[in-house]
Amino acid sequence: MKKKILLILAAVALIGCAVWVFGEFHQGTYATYPGFVADLEAGHIASVDIYKDRLEYKTTGSDTSYRTDNPDRDGFKEQLLLKETIKVTDHTKEDDSLNYYLDMIFNLFFIGLLVFGVYKLVSLYMNTFRVVHHTGIKFDQIAGMNNVKRDMALVVNFLKDPKTAAEKGIRPIKGVILEGPPGNGKTLFARALAEECNVNFIATKGADFQSALMSMGAMKIKLLFSKARKNRPCIVFIDEFDSIGERRNYAGTGIDKENNRIITTMLNEMDGFNPSSGILVIGATNSYQSLDPALVRAGRFDLKYHIGNPDAETRKELIRLYTNGKKLSAELGEGRLSDMFKDLSCAEIETILNEAASISLARNAQEITISDIMAASEKIDVKINMHK
Repeated sequence: MKKKILLILAAVALIGCAVWVFGEFHQGTYATYPGFVADLEAGHIASVDIYKDRLEYKTTGSDTSYRTDNPDRDGFKEQLLLKETIKVTDHTKEDDSLNYYLDMIFNLFFIGLLVFGVYKLVSLYMNTFRVVHHTGIKFDQIAGMNNVKRDMALVVNFLKDPKTAAEKGIRPIKGVILEGPPGNGKTLFARALAEECNVNFIATKGADFQSALMSMGAMKIKLLFSKARKNRPCIVFIDEFDSIGERRNYAGTGIDKENNRIITTMLNEMDGFNPSSGILVIGATNSYQSLDPALVRAGRFDLKYHIGNPDAETRKELIRLYTNGKKLSAELGEGRLSDMFKDLSCAEIETILNEAASISLARNAQEITISDIMAASEKIDVKINMHK
């Protein structure tokens, strides 16, 4: 599609150049204005075509066309018309018509750009931040991580019953940071929290606020919180939070300035929360230390929960979950697999077990063996613990 558009534009440009060259070529031989006046006074002029920027004329008894500058003075056309032997043709009105149509095309193009811009803004607002009314996942459907679930119960109580907290003089929680290595369910916990509290949920990521246009990121932040206010109570989840909440740098580059605008806009939006705002912001990051101190200070992102690699009990729950319907060999008990998967993330455990099942199926085996586990870990380049 892009190639076709480029070809069409190139063809239009070539046609335009050809028309211009053709027009220049047919404007005749250039003559000085004094030469034209001399021929005029001598009665040698047969015809004159008047254009805004030039005169084109022929002399008596000659087919050669000449061109010279238009003096553009009052009474010039009348002077020519008084000479009965000269055929005078005025093209200046045709030039005005051409300019009129060109202006009209330009105005239509400009209006089209404005309409397109408004359409893109409306589309951005309607489609970029989708509101989910029910996420379909609760805490009891998440394997293990019981300590995190227990800690997040506090947030559930605040969101479920904000009036009670306000009556007791307790300031509502504005923001929560979920930090830890990737692949352990930070997004899953945010979705589960929204379902537990029975509130609306808007999920986005840091990359959604990055743009080649300056100030576009700050505008998107405003759109996000505007939509959250219209759908409150609401949880706003921002994944890859460090990509927009990174510590501000005042070096003066365009990227730094845009990042500063985004952070400043988010601070202003969160400071505007009141006790009955009904909005909670959850930021997920793998790099808590890189976040701007103004964001993570008390009163903005009040709570921080570490979503780390699963402990032994959680690993066993994950193994039962991801091997459901798959048969393990006698040498692969839950305890041994749990030890083998020590220090791995939830996503890595799921990927290894899924790949091991695929390898087992490929060799028509009835059960997954330890060699399948080892082959799967090597294939996805994840190191497992083989010592007993």
